[in-house]
Amino acid sequence: MPYVYLLRCADGSFYTGWTVNLQARVAAHGAGKASRYTRARLPVALAYAEEYATEGEARSREPKLRRLSHAAKERLCCGSAGPEAR
Repeated sequence: MPYVYLLRCADGSFYTGWTVNLQARVAAHGAGKASRYTRARLPVALAYAEEYATEGEARSREPKLRRLSHAAKERLCCGSAGPEAR
Protein backbone atom coordinates (compact mmCIF):
# COMPACT_ATOMS: atom_id res chain seq x y z
CA MET A 1 0.00 0.00 0.00
CA PRO A 2 1.21 3.54 -0.67
CA TYR A 3 1.96 5.77 2.31
CA VAL A 4 2.81 9.38 3.02
CA TYR A 5 4.94 9.75 6.12
CA LEU A 6 6.64 12.22 8.43
CA LEU A 7 9.94 11.43 10.09
CA ARG A 8 11.11 13.35 13.14
CA CYS A 9 14.82 14.03 12.82
CA ALA A 10 17.34 14.34 15.65
CA ASP A 11 17.40 18.14 15.27
CA GLY A 12 13.61 18.32 15.72
CA SER A 13 12.83 18.95 12.06
CA PHE A 14 10.45 16.86 9.99
CA TYR A 15 11.06 15.03 6.74
CA THR A 16 8.08 14.27 4.49
CA GLY A 17 8.03 11.48 1.94
CA TRP A 18 5.94 8.81 0.25
CA THR A 19 6.58 5.13 -0.35
CA VAL A 20 4.91 1.83 -1.14
CA ASN A 21 6.88 -0.01 1.57
CA LEU A 22 6.83 2.04 4.77
CA GLN A 23 8.86 -0.31 6.93
CA ALA A 24 11.68 -0.64 4.38
CA ARG A 25 11.74 3.08 3.66
CA VAL A 26 11.96 4.05 7.34
CA ALA A 27 14.76 1.49 7.78
CA ALA A 28 16.61 2.98 4.79
CA HIS A 29 16.31 6.46 6.29
CA GLY A 30 17.55 5.15 9.63
CA ALA A 31 20.56 3.56 7.93
CA GLY A 32 21.40 6.86 6.20
CA LYS A 33 20.65 5.48 2.72
CA ALA A 34 17.39 7.17 1.74
CA SER A 35 18.04 10.91 1.56
CA ARG A 36 20.79 13.43 2.16
CA TYR A 37 18.48 15.44 4.41
CA THR A 38 17.84 12.63 6.88
CA ARG A 39 21.39 11.26 6.63
CA ALA A 40 22.64 14.57 8.06
CA ARG A 41 20.04 14.49 10.87
CA LEU A 42 20.22 10.95 12.26
CA PRO A 43 18.67 9.33 14.13
CA VAL A 44 15.19 9.62 12.67
CA ALA A 45 11.90 8.15 13.87
CA LEU A 46 8.56 7.64 12.18
CA ALA A 47 6.25 10.30 13.58
CA TYR A 48 3.17 9.97 11.36
CA ALA A 49 1.88 8.00 8.36
CA GLU A 50 -1.23 7.96 6.18
CA GLU A 51 -2.17 4.97 4.01
CA TYR A 52 -3.69 5.42 0.55
CA ALA A 53 -5.31 3.16 -2.02
CA THR A 54 -3.16 4.40 -4.92
CA GLU A 55 0.30 5.83 -5.47
CA GLY A 56 -1.26 8.86 -7.13
CA GLU A 57 -3.21 9.73 -4.00
CA ALA A 58 -0.10 9.42 -1.84
CA ARG A 59 2.01 11.44 -4.26
CA SER A 60 -0.54 14.25 -4.39
CA ARG A 61 -0.83 14.35 -0.58
CA GLU A 62 2.94 14.57 -0.01
CA PRO A 63 3.45 18.22 -1.12
CA LYS A 64 0.43 19.28 0.94
CA LEU A 65 2.02 17.80 4.07
CA ARG A 66 5.40 19.26 3.14
CA ARG A 67 3.92 22.78 3.00
CA LEU A 68 2.48 22.58 6.53
CA SER A 69 4.17 24.63 9.20
CA HIS A 70 6.27 22.87 11.82
CA ALA A 71 3.55 23.52 14.40
CA ALA A 72 0.87 22.02 12.13
CA LYS A 73 3.04 18.92 11.62
CA GLU A 74 3.43 18.62 15.39
CA ARG A 75 -0.35 18.78 15.82
CA LEU A 76 -0.82 16.19 13.09
CA CYS A 77 1.63 13.82 14.79
CA CYS A 78 -0.10 14.10 18.15
CA GLY A 79 -3.58 13.72 16.67
CA SER A 80 -4.90 17.22 17.22
CA ALA A 81 -4.56 18.60 13.70
CA GLY A 82 -6.99 21.20 12.49
CA PRO A 83 -8.46 21.65 9.02
CA GLU A 84 -5.23 23.16 7.61
CA ALA A 85 -3.65 19.68 7.76
CA ARG A 86 -6.22 18.13 5.43
